[in-house]
Amino acid sequence: MEYNDTYQTIAFESEEVLFKEKGSKFFGYAFPIQNEDEVKPIIESLKKQHPNAVHYCYAYQIGTAPKISYRANDDGEPGNTAGTPIYGQIQSFGLTNVLVVVVRFFGGIKLGVGGLIAAYKTTAQMALEICEIIEKTIDVNFLISFDYKNMNRVMRVIKEKKLEITSQEMEIDEDSGLPIGKIMTKTRKKNAESIFSTFDLMFEINIKII
Repeated sequence: MEYNDTYQTIAFESEEVLFKEKGSKFFGYAFPIQNEDEVKPIIESLKKQHPNAVHYCYAYQIGTAPKISYRANDDGEPGNTAGTPIYGQIQSFGLTNVLVVVVRFFGGIKLGVGGLIAAYKTTAQMALEICEIIEKTIDVNFLISFDYKNMNRVMRVIKEKKLEITSQEMEIDEDSGLPIGKIMTKTRKKNAESIFSTFDLMFEINIKII
């Protein structure tokens, strides 16, 4: 079975970009994010940075298929003239785990629906164009539990399969009083089924996806 287990995102927060149209100024920013909780603090920070702006419009996408979450926010601009064109650029660049914000200062001349769409689209495009786009793997995380006596067996497989250990601990089992090992490890999605089967077939070794 073929897996698409990679995705594209941005490596770092972008530098500020500026687009001007009929006196209005549009400042654009792009941020790498991992969850929705990061969005509000970023918006609040930009409001403090630009207290006299009239709109703080944004869009984001998080996750990979089939679990994708996204939002497009017009922040008072006419419906679908700001957030949607910003989100369109995230899609156009093929990115996820990214937030793009466009801060607008009104210049006294209304741009109309078409003008607004073009301005927000262009500013978002400018912000993403200067970002370093990187490819990351979609990883599956496992928790492997075992009696201490089986430590060498577990570590041998981890070494053979070149798995990354994300945490490791020992604890005393309440029933037996013997030490129990717990290792959290991860592998890219395309290898997950094979890795799970390898450990699942081992006597006295427990593995679960977390």
